[in-house]
Amino acid sequence: MLSLVIPVYRNEENLPRLLDALGRLSQQLPDDLEVVFVVDGSPDRSLQILQERLPRWPVKSQLIELSRNFGSFAAIAAGLRAARGDYMAVLAADLQEPPELILEFHRALEAGEAEVVLGYRTGRADPWLTRFLSHAFWGLYRRFVVPDMPRGGIDVFGCTRQVRDHLAALDEVHTNLIALVLWLGFRRKFIPYERRARQEGRSAWTIGRKLRYAVDSVFSFTDLPVRALLFLGAAGMTFAVVAGLTVLAMWSLGRIPVLGYTPLMLMITFFGGLTALGMGIIGQYVWLSLQNARKRPNFVVRTSERFDHEADAAVRHDVRS
Repeated sequence: MLSLVIPVYRNEENLPRLLDALGRLSQQLPDDLEVVFVVDGSPDRSLQILQERLPRWPVKSQLIELSRNFGSFAAIAAGLRAARGDYMAVLAADLQEPPELILEFHRALEAGEAEVVLGYRTGRADPWLTRFLSHAFWGLYRRFVVPDMPRGGIDVFGCTRQVRDHLAALDEVHTNLIALVLWLGFRRKFIPYERRARQEGRSAWTIGRKLRYAVDSVFSFTDLPVRALLFLGAAGMTFAVVAGLTVLAMWSLGRIPVLGYTPLMLMITFFGGLTALGMGIIGQYVWLSLQNARKRPNFVVRTSERFDHEADAAVRHDVRS
């Protein structure tokens, strides 16, 4: 069986089309399909719609409701831990990634070509500014942080149960799930696709969330900011010493009758900004270390429902704390 994990947040408008597409997908798969919907504290009617539709939906499914919004990576982690299939895959609920990609994932996994399959974007139907910023970020990320990351970035992936078990054992918070998958290793296969335009609703992937995602992706996988800060500090100190000796020599020779006020203020501003930048970088690493040292769970499950239609019954589990 293939378990397909789908995080749900503000997807009320496109859920009917999603369920129809997944129904067709289940008919094309040679093995059974289980769909694990994880409602990540969505403020709209996504949970109610799924509660109404899934009992009559002719596909095995699970419906997990988190106690609040923990983020898409936490929702995916919750779905992966609950998945019961021999193979796992992840898909976004907005259908910007084609569901047919899951067929390629399943074929590669079942044929033993790889333990991890990753879909990478060769194009995206987004505004030009979004495409430019995405290309720039992933290009820099590939160059300086995770060399294995494809140029277009990754949003969807599939894996075997063995890989899922190792991934679920990683309890890091504020991290990049895809980078963790690449960090685990295993045999990989990359499958290209073009990202489609969003047809319904508005994306919940705001600028603030993107910036948070970018910061977490960098600070969780490299010490490059600290090394860059060390280089800047060394270069700044060298420049200050050379400039100071030069000014002192010129003053002693009478070439500078009155010491300049502007160079002094520029130096103070430069090193003040460098100090603040350094404190911010170190503080970010300290904060990530603190968050992981607390050992708080990545998510809290409020309710969980399972719909096994071959038994003609729905099994409900409520988890409250």
